[in-house]
Amino acid sequence: MSLKKLGLAALFSLAALPALAQTQTIRIGATPGPHAQILEAVKPIAAQKGLDIKIVEFSDYVVPNEALSSGELEANSFQHQPYLDNQKEARGYKIETVAQTVNFPIGIYSKKHKAFDALPSGANIAIPNDPTNGGRALLLLQDKGLIKLKDGVGFKPTILDITANAKNLKFTEIDAAQAPRVLDDVDAAVINTNYATQAGLDPVKDALTRENPKGPYVNIIAVRAADKDKPWVKSLVEAYRSPEVKKFVEEKFKGAVLTSW
Repeated sequence: MSLKKLGLAALFSLAALPALAQTQTIRIGATPGPHAQILEAVKPIAAQKGLDIKIVEFSDYVVPNEALSSGELEANSFQHQPYLDNQKEARGYKIETVAQTVNFPIGIYSKKHKAFDALPSGANIAIPNDPTNGGRALLLLQDKGLIKLKDGVGFKPTILDITANAKNLKFTEIDAAQAPRVLDDVDAAVINTNYATQAGLDPVKDALTRENPKGPYVNIIAVRAADKDKPWVKSLVEAYRSPEVKKFVEEKFKGAVLTSW
């Protein structure tokens, strides 16, 4: 082969390298605990698909959607569909769901009582103060027979929608992230699984009761509407919903977190 042909061959070989080696950085917002831990398991799978995942942790549920909307993130993975719908309605975000991920059945925890049926009359129950998780807590209490709510309240009932309260329960509304910290001060608290595990609680063993895992509260990956059809989104979803990540979730969380695939 001539030097000229060798040079052309080398040039073509080099031209092919960027396509193989090029990676795209994807910043994904998540809350600490299981959401962030699962994304750590997603990272090596995503890397094989050309994605360099950077996990950005947020200590509350409000900021990750604002950060996504403003372009500080490419995606987030921390919320369920009712919460995103409420945020879009309230704040006008152009954010879309691209995949379902895992479910964290919300639970009722107590340091003062050993069984759900042992909650006394007049018990003080802490519930999240945001509309969707607060509503989720009230729906759980209704499902377990402690209260009744108005018909047609959907996913966002409030304390004002309680129509029957046989045990005369008292409610303290707090930020969801603070729920584990008030267990010493209340009879029981309704706590999201990511905050329960972060506080050292075992949702399978420690919860007095948990919600039906097949409800509407499966978590999601969300991106800006303008990005939803971009190739990296498909790669991210495939990496997350891979057999390797499913195995990680099942072995790591042992039933506290349930996969949707």
